Amino acid sequence: MDRLFRPWRMEYVKGPRPDGCVFCAALADGEDERNHILHRGETCFVILNAYPYNTGHAMILPNRCIVDVTEMTEEEGHETMAIIPKLVASFRETMNCQGVNVGLNLGDAAGGSIAHLHWHLVPRWGGDTNFMPIIGDAKVVVEMLDETYRRLRASVETWS
Repeated sequence: MDRLFRPWRMEYVKGPRPDGCVFCAALADGEDERNHILHRGETCFVILNAYPYNTGHAMILPNRCIVDVTEMTEEEGHETMAIIPKLVASFRETMNCQGVNVGLNLGDAAGGSIAHLHWHLVPRWGGDTNFMPIIGDAKVVVEMLDETYRRLRASVETWS
C-alpha cells in the first residue's frame, strides 16, 4: 500500500506559514484550542504535536525560543520536570496508556528538526506498533487531534 487518506494534512499543505518559529507563533496567537495548547505555565507550555507519532503525542517547550538545554534557566528546568509526571498521569487517566516515551532531540544530528527546544511525550500501548509502519510505511493514529485535545485538556485543567 503506497497511500493512506489523511485529509487533515491538506490544512498544513495549503495553510499559511509563519515567518518564524511555529511554536512561538502558536503561543503568541492566544487561541489555545485552535493551536492545541494544553497548558500554559510560568516558563513553559504544553502543545499537541500536529503530526503525532501516536495518539496524544504532546510536547513541552520553554516559553522562550531557545535551542539547547544549556540555555535553560533553572526555573524553566524545574517547571519542565514538574510537568512531565502530570502529563503522564493525564495520559494514563484519559487514554489508559500502558507506557510513555519521553524524548529530546538536540541538534540536526540527533534528529532535531525545529530549533525551538522541546520534549516529546508519546503515549504507548502494547501492540501499538503493528504491520502498518513496516509494510505500509505509515502510522495509524486512531483519533482526530481535536478530540484528543478535548479529552486531555479536561484532565490538564485539574493540575494544581
